[in-house]
Amino acid sequence: MDLLTILLLIIIAVLLFFLLKKERVLGINEDNKKTDDNVKIIENKDYRNNIYKLLDYIPERIIILNKSKEIIFSNKSANSTFQTKLNNNISGYLRNPDLLNSIEKSFKGENLGDLEIEVKNPSVLRMNITIYVDDKNLFFDQTSCLLFIRDLTEFYKFQQLKSDFVANVSHELRTPLQSIKMGLETFDNSNDLKKNSEVANLLPVMISQSERMENLIRDLLSLSKIELQEHIRPTHEIDLNEVINYVIKTYDKIVSKNNIKLNFEKTDNLKIIGDRDKLIEIFTNLIDNSIKYSDKSKEIKISTKKEGDFNVVSVSDTGIGIPKESLHRITERFFTVDPSKSRSVGGTGLGLAIVKHLVSQHRAEMDIDSVENKGTTISVKFNSI
Repeated sequence: MDLLTILLLIIIAVLLFFLLKKERVLGINEDNKKTDDNVKIIENKDYRNNIYKLLDYIPERIIILNKSKEIIFSNKSANSTFQTKLNNNISGYLRNPDLLNSIEKSFKGENLGDLEIEVKNPSVLRMNITIYVDDKNLFFDQTSCLLFIRDLTEFYKFQQLKSDFVANVSHELRTPLQSIKMGLETFDNSNDLKKNSEVANLLPVMISQSERMENLIRDLLSLSKIELQEHIRPTHEIDLNEVINYVIKTYDKIVSKNNIKLNFEKTDNLKIIGDRDKLIEIFTNLIDNSIKYSDKSKEIKISTKKEGDFNVVSVSDTGIGIPKESLHRITERFFTVDPSKSRSVGGTGLGLAIVKHLVSQHRAEMDIDSVENKGTTISVKFNSI
């Protein structure tokens, strides 16, 4: 054989050698790949089984759904409460339009907050639900939706019991208080009794305190009623300008007596979905506080503005203000920055607590900005229509 033929045979032999080696290597790699895949599958199964066991220990109800809203997992708490069965639609257990719409929106990528619903199962249950979409396939090999359900039924029952108790006690106190007030007013109209200096000094104090107690009972009854209805959203179209004008007119005599100027800066088309009577109560309390805690001959400014999809109403005064350390407590029941000042002006310590609950019922936000001895601005931000 000539040299060219020998070189050709050598090249072919080398190529065959590397080809056979490649096949062996690929065969080994494929075997390794299959082994790794099997290991990963086993690991994934173990990992998920451990997660499912962990979810079973959690006392809150947890339900996982696929995109068709079918149940693909529910922990022991959920099984116990709802008697859930796999592959059944969630609407058979939690039939609530808001929840079903929220689940659909979550699968479409919308980030939703907590949802509070009422369901019958067979008794009425109050549930707080957090929706989490698992698009990383942590729980299943598909995009799923996790419902984290907290049962607030007992909490609301306790709240209702407390409100009923306060309302019943307050109602029972009204009758004897009216009798006491009538007696004091009779004494106050008696010239013979007024000749006694001690009686003359005590009567105004007693009448003033009976009026304060009457205001306190009225506010307690109002607060109890508001708490029971806080979850019910208002449904009427309301013009905020009309409501504020109405409240301002009710204070004409008081404003004139104290030489206080009420300055109302209007903004056109300030309409919201609300409850007129409760909106009147909100602005009555805010304006009443500004008048009580402002000096005479001062100005109280009521301003309105539009911020994107919101209508904002602010009530500003130049009164005693609120210390920075007390701002976070100002909406607590019976909390007053200056108790002596509050007593002298007939405050009950419930005004801003009432406002807070009414603002919450309107799904609005309240912001308090205050500087001690300089004044306070309270703003309420409503959703516009």
